[in-house]
Amino acid sequence: MDMTKVAVIGAGVVGLSTAVCISESIPQCSVDVISDKFTPDTTSDVAAGMLIPHAYPDTPIHLQKQWFQETFDRLFAITNSSEAIDAGIHLVSGWQIYRSVPHQKRPFWADTVLGFRKMTESELKKFPQHVFGQAFTTMKCEAISYLPWLEKRIRASGGQVHDRKVEDLWELYGSYDIVANCSGLGSRDLVGDLQIFPVRGQVLKVQAPWVKHFIRDGDGQTYIYPGVFNVTLGGTRQKDDWNLSPDPQNSRDILAKCWALEPSLHGAWDIKEKVGLRPSRPGVRLQKEILVQDGHRLPVVHNYGHGAGGFAVHWGTALQASQLVKELITSLKISTSRAKL
Repeated sequence: MDMTKVAVIGAGVVGLSTAVCISESIPQCSVDVISDKFTPDTTSDVAAGMLIPHAYPDTPIHLQKQWFQETFDRLFAITNSSEAIDAGIHLVSGWQIYRSVPHQKRPFWADTVLGFRKMTESELKKFPQHVFGQAFTTMKCEAISYLPWLEKRIRASGGQVHDRKVEDLWELYGSYDIVANCSGLGSRDLVGDLQIFPVRGQVLKVQAPWVKHFIRDGDGQTYIYPGVFNVTLGGTRQKDDWNLSPDPQNSRDILAKCWALEPSLHGAWDIKEKVGLRPSRPGVRLQKEILVQDGHRLPVVHNYGHGAGGFAVHWGTALQASQLVKELITSLKISTSRAKL
């Protein structure tokens, strides 16, 4: 096997970063991306793109920390390069605030973000309903820039991008040696994973250029994330809700909660409603599998189920997925060598 052909299913932040990572770290690979949804129509396009980790109950903390650290390091390097504007990545500072003192005052990711500290009494005066807070600097990925930037890197490395829906992984047998499944919520039908479920997220994208600091309520239900093109106001977390249509009551609730934290948002304009279904499961599925059918073998690497935390850990999980692809390539080479003997 001189050149291993890899198909990555999915063109959200997880799929595209996995494709880029494989092509960068495994020289003897050609990587194509196959998806029926591309930016600006992916779940990633609805997300705010903030690097603040989401907790996965079934994933060990040390692994979550590693994924976040690797993602933070990768994107921080981009912010310090000439690619930062094209990639749509920038630093943003702000506050995470609590109505009661949290059990964990210092989260596992505190040493990864920049300048993590307890908020001062003077800072907390801005939020009279809150008694505790944390201040830090992190990064924000603008999906409308970042996803096309990743796609451009895939094409530059010789990869192709195909707009089509994959109904069965075996469709790709014969055309590709390895499949990387980054289909998110689509994995429910594609590979029969009943552990994955939607968590509906409705947000508002508004114009409020005077808002420079992020504000996030500690429960993660209310947030204000300023970006390059707009400010994201959120949000909702509605488990097992498949409705992609904006709910006017959700929008009213979001505005009311965000106005309470930042009254100047009463002056926001060009309010756009966006809805996405977070592909959630108790833990990210990151594993290799050999599918067998009629004596044929199809090596697969699964990388999906990132829920609300896709942007925060996408490069870390892409690195692990790439390592699994390497292991499969080694196995394929051994099998080919034995067959020749």
